[in-house]
Amino acid sequence: MNYISTENLTKSYGLKVLFKDISFHINEGDKIAIVAKNGSGKSTLLKILMGKEIADSGTVTINKDIQVVLFDQEIDFEGELNVEEFMMTLDSAPILALKNYHHALHTENADDMEKALAEMEIHKAWDLENEMKQILSQLKITDLEAKMKTLSGGQIKRVALAKLLLETRAEHRHTLLIMDEPTNHLDVDMVEWLENYLSKAMVTLLLVTHDRYFLDAVCDIIWEMEDFNLYVHNGSYATYLENRMIREDNLNSTIDKANNLYRKELEWMRRQPKARTTKSKSRIDAFYETEKVAKTDTRKQKLELDFEMKRLGKKILELKNIDKSFGEKLLLKDFSYQFQRGEKVGIVGKNGAGKSTLLNIIQGLEPCDKGEIETGETIKFGYFSQKGLTYKEDERVIDFIKEVGENFPLANGRTISASQFLRLFLFDDQTQYSPISKLSGGEKRRLHLMYVLYQNPNFLIFDEPTNDLDLPTLTVLENFLLNFQGSVIIVSHDRYFMDRIVDHVLAFEGDGKIKDFVGNFSEYREFKKTQDAGKKNQVEEETQQTPINSDDSKRPQTKNKLTFKEQRELETLEKEMPELEKRRNKIMDQLNNETDYEKISVLSKDLETVSEKLEEMEMRWLELQIE
Repeated sequence: MNYISTENLTKSYGLKVLFKDISFHINEGDKIAIVAKNGSGKSTLLKILMGKEIADSGTVTINKDIQVVLFDQEIDFEGELNVEEFMMTLDSAPILALKNYHHALHTENADDMEKALAEMEIHKAWDLENEMKQILSQLKITDLEAKMKTLSGGQIKRVALAKLLLETRAEHRHTLLIMDEPTNHLDVDMVEWLENYLSKAMVTLLLVTHDRYFLDAVCDIIWEMEDFNLYVHNGSYATYLENRMIREDNLNSTIDKANNLYRKELEWMRRQPKARTTKSKSRIDAFYETEKVAKTDTRKQKLELDFEMKRLGKKILELKNIDKSFGEKLLLKDFSYQFQRGEKVGIVGKNGAGKSTLLNIIQGLEPCDKGEIETGETIKFGYFSQKGLTYKEDERVIDFIKEVGENFPLANGRTISASQFLRLFLFDDQTQYSPISKLSGGEKRRLHLMYVLYQNPNFLIFDEPTNDLDLPTLTVLENFLLNFQGSVIIVSHDRYFMDRIVDHVLAFEGDGKIKDFVGNFSEYREFKKTQDAGKKNQVEEETQQTPINSDDSKRPQTKNKLTFKEQRELETLEKEMPELEKRRNKIMDQLNNETDYEKISVLSKDLETVSEKLEEMEMRWLELQIE
């Protein structure tokens, strides 16, 4: 079933062309990722498909039997609504049926209840509320009464994501799910959950993402937007890279041939008398076409960041017995670490665990409660933070960079100008002289990155650098960091980026504990899963053990010989008590993870019944032991 077809779409903003005459189709079951540098029109294309933007020319045909749902980077919400009320603002028939059912429960009107029950059956809405709470729970949103205005940016994004996933479940229609950077501000556990959910779900998907592991796990088609065109690649990210390389090699071969022809045709053009009017018009037209190809700039395909780093002394950075708390929340406890020249450290942990606090302490931006920090005299930090750039509203890109310096030193003793440096980061001449305020969000992140590197630091600190950066820029950054001779600290949830760069991991495990793990990020994740599984098995084994299974010498000695009937009763108790205890522990685990109030009530009653029964059996067991 065809969902969307487009023919010859073109979109520009002023003189800036985003894409020109692109055509494509989206069919049921397609899972498509869009890859392009920031400013190429990815988000604009999504908005055109949603009907929020209009193309300059071309047609978009959307099947009337489908709904198109967008998960945008900008989330609209009413701050006074609580989480559950926000989720229930979905405009779908199953949600409306659920609302009417709750209304009928409160009014206790028989006619309303009869009508509501019929709607619930028609729209298959009985499990919808449980599904909503399950999705929210998976995304670590448990307080459904919390006001939206009190949530953090990451929590708002997770609630909005839950709402979107619920909408695709609630509507029993064909749905195209469009997602713009869905993994931004999600921690690794939640990214992996979403990855698993979307890879298994029977959905049609179009997404923009910089997360390459996520892309490979979820999508099997890649759209590449480059040079105003759209190229389709069937397969993995590696397939896309291979196809792109082949295309670029073919382009370079075409340019070489055009250069040879251009030199010959240029000589012919120069020999012709200016006043002569009998020149072959077709040959002259062909000359200008050849010139256009011959002068194609392919330097952007060969980006290298071979910079001259400032000298790094013997002393780098040492942290000694650092403590840090905020109120009763302990972030760092007796933490010590000595950074070495050239090492690349990844810092991981849940949101709020203290990762950014450690970065601030290292740079002297925040004091520690206890401990010492020794920083080498030659150290110059370069900090790429999540806060973004501070700039004047009308300041131009080129002027912003020139505030640092007119030129930048290269490793071979030469220098490059600020303008050349900007070109390395994919800022063309037109963009360089544009106000920073006119840049897209991703372009501002890219400018922030190059602003940090342009200051020529020898100790780089990156706090979530991959958010909103495009894949071409990430590739340039990764290649630079692999050859960087200074020290690097990276806080990131991007598994691919971390695996490619870091030597070992500092993992915030809670209560001030930091695990120093030698290896890359995926290796640490495997280690952690194995460790957690071992702890879980140990707890289960300990739970299954009861006093009656302990060493015989510790049991109370029976004073009198039991009758045959009493002996059989004792054996039965010793067999049933462990099973009943396991059942009690299982109910308690369910209670800890449950957010549905009705289910909590039922589980609480079950727990009370089981606990009373177990207590009776334990008392009888003791009586039989001391008889």
